[in-house]
Amino acid sequence: MLDDVDAQLLAALQFDARVSNVELARQVGMAPSAVLERVRKLEERGLIRAYEAKLNARALGIGLTAFVFVRAEERIGAQETSLQLAEIPEVQEVHHIAGEDCYLVKLRVHDTDALAILLRESFGSIPTIRSTRTTIVLQTVKEVSTLPIPAPKAGAGKGEKSRV
Repeated sequence: MLDDVDAQLLAALQFDARVSNVELARQVGMAPSAVLERVRKLEERGLIRAYEAKLNARALGIGLTAFVFVRAEERIGAQETSLQLAEIPEVQEVHHIAGEDCYLVKLRVHDTDALAILLRESFGSIPTIRSTRTTIVLQTVKEVSTLPIPAPKAGAGKGEKSRV
């Protein structure tokens, strides 16, 4: 359960993970030591999983984004295919999905030639994959990794003890 301060801290860190502890404390009106302790507890609870920089894929020469629907032949609950897909460096996301296909994979490569090689060599080397369907992204209108922070429950304000 989050209180107002925890929600504010999560929102601030999502916006700028490099924000200083002193600035975080100023934003929530608390002592830096108290804020540091709260952030540590949010990390321990798994609400903060990592801190990372968001890089510009196009500037790095990997501007082609594609989504690949993967149909695999494996026993129910098996993870071999998903683990092998996750090991491919160009793969950014692997989602186990419901429906005719088994996985939805997001990947980034330089161009369509690189995509063809990746599908043929990397995906093709996974023995459980039976078929793939690929959709190439023409334009990205919105892509974020931020999450909406749930509003704190009534009565979980600044004055109450944190439940972190």
